[in-house]
Amino acid sequence: MPNIYRPQLCLVVQGQKEVSLGDHIFRYAPGRYGVVTYDLPAIGHVIEATPDKPYLCLYLDFDPVMLGELASRVPPPPEVPSPPIGKTVSDASAGLLDATLRLLRLLDNPSALPVLAPLAEQEILYYLLAGPDGARMRHITSGQGRVAQVGRAIAWIGKNFRERFSIERLAAEVGMSPSSLHEHFRAVTAMTPLQFQKQLRLQDARSQMLIEDIDVATAALRVGYESASQFSREYRRHFGEPPSRDIARLRASPGLAVVA
Repeated sequence: MPNIYRPQLCLVVQGQKEVSLGDHIFRYAPGRYGVVTYDLPAIGHVIEATPDKPYLCLYLDFDPVMLGELASRVPPPPEVPSPPIGKTVSDASAGLLDATLRLLRLLDNPSALPVLAPLAEQEILYYLLAGPDGARMRHITSGQGRVAQVGRAIAWIGKNFRERFSIERLAAEVGMSPSSLHEHFRAVTAMTPLQFQKQLRLQDARSQMLIEDIDVATAALRVGYESASQFSREYRRHFGEPPSRDIARLRASPGLAVVA
């Protein structure tokens, strides 16, 4: 299912999943975790699950205040050349697994949860900052450099994706040249700014049709399309079915709509 992945940790406990971001495919398996550092439109696909062994994972949304405070105290890991893409999947260390398990066990102790959960969360963030994804984690709190400018471009598109805009306008908004923005935006998101905008439009329209029961033409207009036929063509290419058929399928199988 397509979804907007927020800055978060996803640790898989059972089953397997693949996530597609642009032309990149990330595979999750037990003991592997994924880190997302920006709001990114991606497609998740559970590829291994049974009634006896369902797909199980833990999501932890990042607290930017806690993360920024820890980042100032945790020495950065040795510089390892890596692409700045805003999503990655890695093997969890023993320390990260132990801290995550202790956080989960607090669910059985509600009185201790508000006191001890923030400590376990800090420990989890520590292992992420000190591990192979530490440089990416610091992008969430950094306000400097090209990656930070791309982060501002992502946020700007997220607020204005229903409007028409040019690369020149977006570049001016974040203080980059159009060519530099195009290059660095693609490196972080695995897509161009206009492809990014299109995915946000299509996912928002899908959500509105499913939740508000509006027709295809109304949904297309709301998210910024001037042509309902163009919207339907792009919707079919992205989701694999025409809008009406796709929404009918989701309503018949509501569990599909919440797979992330």
